[in-house]
Amino acid sequence: MALEVIGAGLGRNATFSLKFALEHIGYGPCYHMSEVLADGRRAIPLWLDVIGGTPDWDAVFAGFRSTTDYPACSYWRELADHFPQAKVVLTTRDPDSWFDSVSDTIFSARMNDSVKGTPFEALLDGVAISHFDGHLTDRAWMTDWYLRRNQAVVDGLPPERLLQFHPRDGWEPLCAFLGVPVPDSPFPRVNSRDELGAQSDEHGGIPADPVAREGFAREYIEAMRAKAFS
Repeated sequence: MALEVIGAGLGRNATFSLKFALEHIGYGPCYHMSEVLADGRRAIPLWLDVIGGTPDWDAVFAGFRSTTDYPACSYWRELADHFPQAKVVLTTRDPDSWFDSVSDTIFSARMNDSVKGTPFEALLDGVAISHFDGHLTDRAWMTDWYLRRNQAVVDGLPPERLLQFHPRDGWEPLCAFLGVPVPDSPFPRVNSRDELGAQSDEHGGIPADPVAREGFAREYIEAMRAKAFS
């Protein structure tokens, strides 16, 4: 199975909402960082190979029709080349809002401390943290990087292959872009900023034990799915 939709939006850019939306209109399962965690003992080594320069994209995305979020969004260009028929969706938001969100969640000290010394720490560093060259807490640097990075996506793809999208736009532009009917239901919306903390372990992060981490991730996905369609 080849990817048909590539989500190029960075984490904390409505990637969970897009995951559930794509699955709802027939492009599921949709890959997402939560899916990496839910199958970590298999998936994390594959991503460490990607970081090391020996990607096996077909193995990484086996069984999936689409992808959003980290870690795949960091490789949007490579994936667009490997899956030339896939369309690309770029979700964006106000850069200061993005900085506030990542600072409170996926790039927070509590979250990173919770995975320190684990293979997931190496994955997160390789696909995200290392890109910021030590400027993780520098708002001006980070927001400028965010704008330049998203513009690189826009400039790097032909217009007919790319949709710039936000959930507030609703089903119509996404369905028109993909050539599928518009569902007779509200667009799924997830603001997982609060839920990420509520679903985390007692230390406010991700469980370090691989088995516990996979269980946590599966519960988290279902909690967000229920929230999205409530």
